Amino acid sequence: MLSPVDAAPGYPGACDCHIHIYEEAYPLAASAVSRPPNAPLSAYRAMQPLLGLSRAILVQPTAYGADNRCLLAALEQLGAGARGIAVVPAGADEAELERFHRKGIRGVRYIMLAGGILPWDGLPESAAQCAALGWNINLQFDGREFPERESMLRGLPGRLVIDHTGKFLEPVAPDSEPFAALCRLLDGGRCWIKLSAPYETSRAGPPHYDDIACLASVLARRYPERCLWGSNWPHPGAATAPDDAQLLEWLRSLVDDESVCRKIWVDNPAELYGF
Repeated sequence: MLSPVDAAPGYPGACDCHIHIYEEAYPLAASAVSRPPNAPLSAYRAMQPLLGLSRAILVQPTAYGADNRCLLAALEQLGAGARGIAVVPAGADEAELERFHRKGIRGVRYIMLAGGILPWDGLPESAAQCAALGWNINLQFDGREFPERESMLRGLPGRLVIDHTGKFLEPVAPDSEPFAALCRLLDGGRCWIKLSAPYETSRAGPPHYDDIACLASVLARRYPERCLWGSNWPHPGAATAPDDAQLLEWLRSLVDDESVCRKIWVDNPAELYGF
């Protein structure tokens, strides 16, 4: 098995753009669909240097709904090396958003799958509020819906970040219309894509996840300045948690250009999240 040291990016400022923190002190939301693993910040911090990572984007888990207290506490402990993506309903008070900004929040999470609580119809207002703050909308939904959602997403103000290589719940081909619709969003210059969590949707399986890798490699080649990487630690919902070092190596296997790797791990997150 690949060791973390072997897989480490080796760049100062390398960023893991998608992690979740779960602390037992915080109650689960009524909307939670499962009990997450206990994954305290201390456990991630112990692993972070082994993976060669020094920055992290903490994403509000569905298990906590709109209770962002665990996220904010973790951000305070991590300090300048972290940013957060919160769950904030559309129309939130501007003073509250400014408070979140001071605490390191840089976006709002919309997840249109089980456990998500923010609806599609709130997205335009949220996007306008995020744009005013320089934040992004972090969106996860079944990527097979890209053709029907494309027009609305293209019309959103500000920045849009799409999770998990498009999160096609049934893998699609690179020449499919859903993937073409995703590419058209990226062509617009205000959309980013996380090449992350291939195990969530792959039918081919580890270690290569070929049915997702064929999409991710196209994205990395066409949009080197729009791609991000995230571990999705601690892999909530996975029957068997993948090896985090192998997920690093998976990205390296897709990108044979060192300058592109550096953009994905360092430059793109620094621009998007304001490091």
